[in-house]
Amino acid sequence: MSAAPISPAPAGARTIRLGLIGDNIARSRAPDLHRIAGMLVGLDTTYDRLIPHELGSNFDTVFARCAASGYRGINVTYPYKEVAARKVSSSDALVRDVGAVNTVIFGPGGPEGYNTDLSGFMAAYRGAFGAREPGIVALIGAGGVGKAIAFGLIGLDARAIRVTDTDRARAISLAQALTAAAPRIDVTVAVDATEAALGADGIINCTPVGMVGHEGTPVPAEALEGGRWAFDAVYTPVETTFLQHAAAAGLHCLSGFELFFHQGVQAFKIFTGLDVPEPELRRRLLAQVHTP
Repeated sequence: MSAAPISPAPAGARTIRLGLIGDNIARSRAPDLHRIAGMLVGLDTTYDRLIPHELGSNFDTVFARCAASGYRGINVTYPYKEVAARKVSSSDALVRDVGAVNTVIFGPGGPEGYNTDLSGFMAAYRGAFGAREPGIVALIGAGGVGKAIAFGLIGLDARAIRVTDTDRARAISLAQALTAAAPRIDVTVAVDATEAALGADGIINCTPVGMVGHEGTPVPAEALEGGRWAFDAVYTPVETTFLQHAAAAGLHCLSGFELFFHQGVQAFKIFTGLDVPEPELRRRLLAQVHTP
């Protein structure tokens, strides 16, 4: 993913207002990440959870209020990433191809959209597995984060991608977009998660199944046998049922915390133009996880 130009934070500003729009985000760690990051670079950072139905509103109205009321930017999560992409401009052709946005800044030229899920996933994968190629990958879920991860797999030189989604039309649409972007990669649409996972090297969950409030696993444990690695985009909880089953089957596991961390660091850079000391940010976030 090419680096998109970043609009600077207002000159001399030491306070920055940010937020997250999404459903089921009461336990999101995003406020912690951005507030700690701000503290580490000397910014007083506010970061609000904005849940449209709890505000008696819809996404469009909440988005417009943020743009008009002093927010520097927002993150966007399930189920609004594709909606957000239609409300912003983007200088990055790959972000436009993905059709999903998770980071927005409000500048003088209007809202600008970015996708740090894509770049964050690639950074997390390389941090865990180095230069090793993903191989044949089962992608479960073709929504906003699924699209970003899928294009990240192209950047990582996956050999084949099997896409599945409960909305088959959405899976077909993503498969077609991937084929157009990277004809060298064998992209197919699987009937279900079990079919996608059987014989795959990597199995990825990009659905909300497994997060707090959506307990369970997107694929039966027996379908994971023979796999090499697994990734779950869910990070609340960090050890999902899916990853527990994958570890028991001998797969190397990459938790959603790593995507959360890398995409958050990159989003903070977009919001502020500042580099945060990553080891200290990671240490403090993990200390909070393990504090009773």
